[in-house]
Amino acid sequence: MPAKKNYPFEQSLEQLEQLVEQMEEGDLSLEESLNTFEKGIKLTKECVQALAQAEQRIKLLIEENGELKEEDFRPGQDGDPDDPV
Repeated sequence: MPAKKNYPFEQSLEQLEQLVEQMEEGDLSLEESLNTFEKGIKLTKECVQALAQAEQRIKLLIEENGELKEEDFRPGQDGDPDDPV
């Protein structure tokens, strides 16, 4: 079984955008459309997975009593009143 290729998020997103453009043009045959759609679904899953992993890795470093404390990122934590907490 061949190893799964891992592309950087930006490259996967760019490929996904190109596939969408191809499908929107409407020049593909039914078989080509299905293959393009399948590739798009795979790229979408890879992008979602990459975003989920990035979200898990986001940490804020807070200096507390001269020591650095690692804390999970929470939206709205920066004090912006428009952000939900």
